[in-house]
Amino acid sequence: MVTVKEAKNALDRIIEKSRVHLYKPIQIAEILYRARIDDSLNLLDLEQYRTKSKKWRDEISLPLLGRICTSSAKFQDNLFDANAIPPEILNVLGKENIRTNGAVEAYIYRLFSTKHNQLSNALKYCTENTPENFDVKKFIDSFWNEPGLRRSLDKIYEIIVYSLFSTIVETLNFQITLSVDSDKIDILKEFEDFADKVMQVDLKNKTFVQEAKIYRVGVTNASDRGLDMYSNWGPAIQIKHLSLNLELAESIVSNISSDKVVIVCKDAEKDIILSLLSQIGWCSHIQSIITEDNLIDWYEKALRGKYSEKMKDKLLDILINEISEEFPSIKELPDVLKERHYELIDDSFWK
Repeated sequence: MVTVKEAKNALDRIIEKSRVHLYKPIQIAEILYRARIDDSLNLLDLEQYRTKSKKWRDEISLPLLGRICTSSAKFQDNLFDANAIPPEILNVLGKENIRTNGAVEAYIYRLFSTKHNQLSNALKYCTENTPENFDVKKFIDSFWNEPGLRRSLDKIYEIIVYSLFSTIVETLNFQITLSVDSDKIDILKEFEDFADKVMQVDLKNKTFVQEAKIYRVGVTNASDRGLDMYSNWGPAIQIKHLSLNLELAESIVSNISSDKVVIVCKDAEKDIILSLLSQIGWCSHIQSIITEDNLIDWYEKALRGKYSEKMKDKLLDILINEISEEFPSIKELPDVLKERHYELIDDSFWK
């Protein structure tokens, strides 16, 4: 028999593991709300709410966050696994939520607000500092040192890398040239429509030139197991704010089909880097390994170095814009939550 304390511990683990958008805790809160207002909903019967609860979650997430969950169906469904919030635990939370007239729901949304307030305070560092005093190391550490924000550090680190890389590439005005070998002209004639539509090359224009660009795969990319960033000149860019070891490197490389991978990590021992870049099979795949120290050095040059006038404002503008896209500010709760008057619910156990 699951106790209320055990059920609360399970809920706390889900909240702790969740990134700042808290999609899974919101889904739990909305299931509990529906069960509180509709006594026909049986929380022991997962099929009554497994699919419906995603819609309930999204109806709150959209006005609250300006977006909905885009994770894979498998990732979303593991909310109800035995090691997460299975029906037996949800049923205990449901009874407790009804007993307290919504205190469990209120608890979840209070923690949501707390986490977003923490995030908002951390992000103010970007907007309140100038290129002359912005310290990227201090900004990274503000997430690393705050337990409530640590789960968001991978995305922040990704944005830090993207902002820097795209600024440098754009400032240097790199050009990518695509051309066809002269001995392949007959084949080009045969497939000229393909070459024109796909490669922007034809018999009149055998060379295509474009600006070098770096792209993030997508804001709030769901699973965090796929590609982080890519370039239009070849290498994929994978970013992990972790110490690089052989196991992590193998995991990164095996999950990416690109011929070349640039790995950006927190740090790596020199012998690990040398080993990865010299091993047969690895050296042809891993183009380079970049650490946080490299990023700090390049940020210093871009913001306060010899050519900072060409880069500093652009760099911070991209950083702020990307953060705003990834982490929308929560100015107030939407009306649909205000109408529930969670502020009036007071229960000592669910503080």
